[in-house]
Amino acid sequence: MRRFLPLLLLTVVMLVGGPVPPAGAHPMSTSAVLLDIGADRVEGEIQLPVDRLAIAVHRDLTAGSVLGADKAFLMSYVTQHVSASGADGTPWTVGLGTPAVRTIDATAHLVYPLTIHPPAGEDVTDFRLRYDVIVEELLTHQVIATVRHDFDRGILKTDDAETLGVFDWDTHTLKVPAGEGSWLRGLTATAALGMRHVGEGADHLLFLLMLLVPAPLAAAGGRWRTGDSSPRRSVLRVLHVVSAFALGHSLTLALAACGVIDLPSRPVETLIGLSIAVSAVHALRPLVARGEVLIAAGFGLVHGLAFASLIGELGLDRGSLVTTLLGFNLGIELTQLLVVALVMPSLLVLARTAVYPAFRIGLALVGLVFSVSWMLERSTLTSSDPFESAQTWLVGHPLLVAATVAATAAAARVLAPTGTAARG
Repeated sequence: MRRFLPLLLLTVVMLVGGPVPPAGAHPMSTSAVLLDIGADRVEGEIQLPVDRLAIAVHRDLTAGSVLGADKAFLMSYVTQHVSASGADGTPWTVGLGTPAVRTIDATAHLVYPLTIHPPAGEDVTDFRLRYDVIVEELLTHQVIATVRHDFDRGILKTDDAETLGVFDWDTHTLKVPAGEGSWLRGLTATAALGMRHVGEGADHLLFLLMLLVPAPLAAAGGRWRTGDSSPRRSVLRVLHVVSAFALGHSLTLALAACGVIDLPSRPVETLIGLSIAVSAVHALRPLVARGEVLIAAGFGLVHGLAFASLIGELGLDRGSLVTTLLGFNLGIELTQLLVVALVMPSLLVLARTAVYPAFRIGLALVGLVFSVSWMLERSTLTSSDPFESAQTWLVGHPLLVAATVAATAAAARVLAPTGTAARG
């Protein structure tokens, strides 16, 4: 009897799961359902490995046949095995879009766009998703259900994606908590994204810093001087710079997010490098009276376009656009104010010392070099940025940078104070 046991086990496996697939074809035996929760609908996609789908429907499927001879059959099959209903049991409408074949984890997958609608006039709330594609035939298969976007619960990007659960031989229904969360949670999440984007963006931070450097000074005769610039006037100038930048980027951010403006990302990123170069030159020698305010407003328009492209890339425009713009902008402004709070007191102290001209010129030259390198790379004139590692390190250690500037200001105040005008 023992010698027939392996044959018996093989026969059982064949009867339950069909033909044994080649080793390594799809070792995890999983597929996926991805959901994007909106206010009035749920969108997403169904990913079906072609080899496992072939076993489940008892057909010889290929990447070509699933979009050809077997297309209508498979559409009917999948439609029959996916349904949704509200918490009260009311059926919701489930629709499948035009399928495509995509390679995922080195395996061909048949991918269907998915749309789920609650009854007409109702918003999306908690609902139950019933799904048994493949798993109703294949004992070893599992389907991972994931929410990849839900604004009201702060699920905005890939890193936030939440696994709802797993459909398998025993589990064919999962609850989708689409009614949880609130606009405040979405606002907070988008604000955090805005803070992170500016906090990790060396170009945006350097542009702001180049505008802050001459703020404690006054332009006279084509040079920077400290003699006739009081601390109060310096603070007001900083507020004007920050406000002008906020106004500029808020305007184009809103217009681009609404689809009024649509520019390719490469020219926009190159112009951001140019904005830093212009502000660095202005920090060396004043280009025009109150030029930092004009530069902040003018090039702020360009930076707003870059912020808008991020909203599109992350799919944030699928949530409430007004709340998204408000939250993202709030995060940007909070980060700007934090940078001002960390750096500006030290700059005000340094500006009253004999060290500031050298400090200002040195910092402006660094900004000019970085900006030229960015422009060359982003316009594809060079293949890489040789200063990327230094920029990454500086952005990754903001408190250390601020502490270094503060220590420099304290030492200069003691060792090199001056009451005379600082020229440059």
